[in-house]
Amino acid sequence: MDRRLTREALRLMELHQPFVRATVVRTTGSVPGKLGASMIVRADGSFTGTVGGAALEERVKELAADAFRDGGGDLHHFDLQAWKTGGLPSLCGGSVDIAIEYVPARPNLLLWGGGHVAHALAALLPTLEYDYSVADDRPEWVGVDRFPTAERREVVAPADLWSVFEPASFTHLYLLGYDALKDLEALAVSLDRFPNQIGLIASAAKREHLFAKLRERGYSREALARVRSPVGLPIGAESPSEIAVSIVAEIVEGMHPPDRARARPSEPSVRAEGDVVHRTP
Repeated sequence: MDRRLTREALRLMELHQPFVRATVVRTTGSVPGKLGASMIVRADGSFTGTVGGAALEERVKELAADAFRDGGGDLHHFDLQAWKTGGLPSLCGGSVDIAIEYVPARPNLLLWGGGHVAHALAALLPTLEYDYSVADDRPEWVGVDRFPTAERREVVAPADLWSVFEPASFTHLYLLGYDALKDLEALAVSLDRFPNQIGLIASAAKREHLFAKLRERGYSREALARVRSPVGLPIGAESPSEIAVSIVAEIVEGMHPPDRARARPSEPSVRAEGDVVHRTP
């Protein structure tokens, strides 16, 4: 095992950045990359390590790009025999199997609003090794007594959220506030600056009110379609603890896309209608 690659994998995980790991898992005959040779490909296409160089490595980089796009990997066989149909332009003469593993960004959540749902979420996230920070404009709701495992606890006005936090460092934003007008301000600034998944806890009436106000401000339906509301998987959650479970389950599902070929007929479908995403059994 290459310590340099292990350190790089840990570094990317701590930075909440996805990557692809390619590893030689089987060889036959003469090949440049021996068993266990591996490389890490980052989202920007840069890489560390090698699986053998030349055309083989370029093909692996292409497969890594596919893995980033599809959110999954696979096992691939390569013949390093230029004279063989389908073989790579190589004269090594052997063959190699390479596992392409997509490693998603380790979740890092920002919770706007330190109320009951945020408190319940904070009890679950560390058990999954998910990081989180919490922000509220009420000092008594973001104390270390309520969120002892939070990476950061900040007292901040909703409009200043991304002046205090770096948007790109979070994979998920959940708006769990206590005041609809403040949720509106947090949502408006986040639609402009936060690039990743946004979840809004809201009743149907509150959601429609907030979305109407945002449309008045010039936000398009496409922009509002980024917002997941209601949050979480549709498991009938009612209490703060149940809602927290449904949110975590949705994050887990997003990290492990189901195998469509094995999907059960009874799996819920998803459809978009206006600004709202509907999930039906």
